[in-house]
Amino acid sequence: MGFVVREAEMPILPAGRNPIRILHFSDLHLTPDRKREISDIKSFIQLEPDLVISTGDFLGSIDAVPIALDALDELLDIPGLFVFGSNDYFAPRLKNPLSYLTPDHGKRIHGEPLPWHELAEGLTHRGWRNLNFSRALLSVNGNIIEARGTDDAHLNRDDYSLVAGQPDSTADIAIGVTHAPYLRVLDAMRDDALDAIFAGHTHGGQVRLPWIGGSRALTTNCDLPTWRARGLTRFGKEPWLNVSAGMGTSPYARIRVASPPEVSLVTLTASG
Repeated sequence: MGFVVREAEMPILPAGRNPIRILHFSDLHLTPDRKREISDIKSFIQLEPDLVISTGDFLGSIDAVPIALDALDELLDIPGLFVFGSNDYFAPRLKNPLSYLTPDHGKRIHGEPLPWHELAEGLTHRGWRNLNFSRALLSVNGNIIEARGTDDAHLNRDDYSLVAGQPDSTADIAIGVTHAPYLRVLDAMRDDALDAIFAGHTHGGQVRLPWIGGSRALTTNCDLPTWRARGLTRFGKEPWLNVSAGMGTSPYARIRVASPPEVSLVTLTASG
């Protein structure tokens, strides 16, 4: 197994409810030559999730849609939620990796457009819910979940106003799904009293330095503080935030230091 399973627990379900095992993955950046990663993705089914959440960047090349759908085939039989990231819309291009450490002025270098419509159709045809600009209700293990999402904030495609509002009164819990965890998105979801948020994009920092008690990310490639670059965190009474450090990398920067490929297995349990 070439990846880490980061396990965590969120005590947000009503008392007495059955737990929910959520497989949260992100940033596959798949290309046809990523044979090891494809095999790892196929093995995710062994984690026996009740719900799957993908926070985007499935693709790494124009030929990757059938590769991604094949790798995810068995998981597509399980209830799933997804949003897209920038690399689902545009192929990566060669750039100076040190630019990630400089202030973000909103300038983006895009490669060729990718067939994201085909990916969306393939995922929704199998039953996964597209949360880019939408809300959905689903039942998992006897729990009613309201889920809402935004398109990629890194490309300024997010418009939270399209899904804003208090959670559905019939829902037991409400969760948010977004690719890049920009604070404007997290704050809007907090203001609507969501219970939890799932995001990706950061690669856990991708390159981390040794630090007291472990390692520290140099960047999150957005305005999220670096201490929240991966894993489950919570600040005060805000929603729980789970950031997946992701499985892949850009084909032009295939290096991860102290931030191995990973997926999250988050178990929702009863509060109290």
